[in-house]
Amino acid sequence: MAKSVHPIPDGYHSVTPYLIIGKGRAGQAIDFYTRAFNAKQVMRMPNPEGGIAHAEIQLGDSRIMLADEAPKIDAYGPDHFKGSPITLMVYVPDVDATTKQAAAAGATIVRPIADQFYGDRTAGLKDPFGHVWYLATHIRDVSKEEMEQYMHATA
Repeated sequence: MAKSVHPIPDGYHSVTPYLIIGKGRAGQAIDFYTRAFNAKQVMRMPNPEGGIAHAEIQLGDSRIMLADEAPKIDAYGPDHFKGSPITLMVYVPDVDATTKQAAAAGATIVRPIADQFYGDRTAGLKDPFGHVWYLATHIRDVSKEEMEQYMHATA
């Protein structure tokens, strides 16, 4: 009898980001994510031109897929669009330490570290490849009512 196949492969979640890296720099991006976020490379498949056709990294309990631009299939990095329309949100054990580590690796801080009304301590970063990351550590539980009070008070 055939073994049943899981509809979501082991090691993956329902949603997996797929980053396209411009200018043939996917290899550099993997190196950066390793230094900045302690990511681990899981898979790397070269393309015929010597770049990366497909790669995967593990960041915490999540996978992120990435590849070099491939204009033949309309896969472009943020520079092609003059910026990225999406932000990656990553929970980390220590947002202060991870932000410092990412900045040392070459990220630009676009939103300084601060405690937020919704219970997270967050920072915003832009990586050298144009992708925007928000890092957060949850520091307190906040009720829906508290959030709504804050939203109404600042509206």
